[in-house]
Amino acid sequence: MRPVSYSRVADIATAVGVVSADADSSFLAGGTTQVDLLRIYVEQPGRLVDINDLPLRQVDPTPGGGLRIGALARMSDVAQAPLVRTWFPVISQSLLLGASPQLRNMASIGGNLMQRVRCGYFRDLAAGCNKRTPGSGCAALHGVNREHAVLGTSDKCIATHPSDLAVALVALDAVVHTESSSGRREIGIDDFFLLPDQTPEREHPLGHGELIVEIEVPPSPVADRSLYLKVRDRDSYEFALASVAVAISLEGDRISDVRIALGGVATKPWRARQAERLLTGAPATVQNFGEAARAELLPAISHGMNEYKIELARRSIVRALEMVTADDWRQGVGTGGAA
Repeated sequence: MRPVSYSRVADIATAVGVVSADADSSFLAGGTTQVDLLRIYVEQPGRLVDINDLPLRQVDPTPGGGLRIGALARMSDVAQAPLVRTWFPVISQSLLLGASPQLRNMASIGGNLMQRVRCGYFRDLAAGCNKRTPGSGCAALHGVNREHAVLGTSDKCIATHPSDLAVALVALDAVVHTESSSGRREIGIDDFFLLPDQTPEREHPLGHGELIVEIEVPPSPVADRSLYLKVRDRDSYEFALASVAVAISLEGDRISDVRIALGGVATKPWRARQAERLLTGAPATVQNFGEAARAELLPAISHGMNEYKIELARRSIVRALEMVTADDWRQGVGTGGAA
């Protein structure tokens, strides 16, 4: 690991100013992914600016029933907050299923959204990776790609986004608040994650020195009836092969509103808008769930070893919808396993 200088700041303006003035610097929060990447030379900043003293750890309600989460709030604290567990169970469960207890106690909410992809070729300096070294190619296209994306891909990159929390936030139309030398701005969560297209190295619309300060979840009539289903190779800390965040409102046996987002199968947290359109106003039946899931997965493209993900994602959508529309749906919140 190359030598790295370290400094600690106590206010937002100083943090933004220090990093903005030095192109070779980076913010340091929990560091659970960042330190790993430093050790293997994938990321090599010359300076780390520790922001853990900033007052950004709140988990507060907003007028009307929304939620504000400070960027430095720890995953474990947000997951266990009574407000989140009661009114936003999909967020709580995505956090609990997203990491081991040790990592949840250290990792920050903002850092979770900013974590890099888990593609093995991204972490292998000898392999071609357009995300790490633009123009070097994508070794995963014709390599070992069992865990790679089938939605939102390009000929430049097929790596999946690893965050579970981000999938839940996309389903609930969260907003990311940032601060930079140009002032504050708000970014819709779906726009916060960029598709690879021709610039796979650019994963977010943030400028250098722009800091996430808060995540806002707007009031939603569907948020309290929500859950996160995660399918993985083992029933312990593991990244998703496919996951579904779903929130729903029912009027009798009909779906009056539904939000669905997918993880583990796309290059960004994937909002299943086609499935939502087909289900809104329709009876909550397994047949309708299946038709909506098939329609959502029509654009999916396999690259050999990851072909199974198309069927797995389809089944996961159906299963998640069955679970959340059941009378005893709270008993199934957060469960995983094969779909």
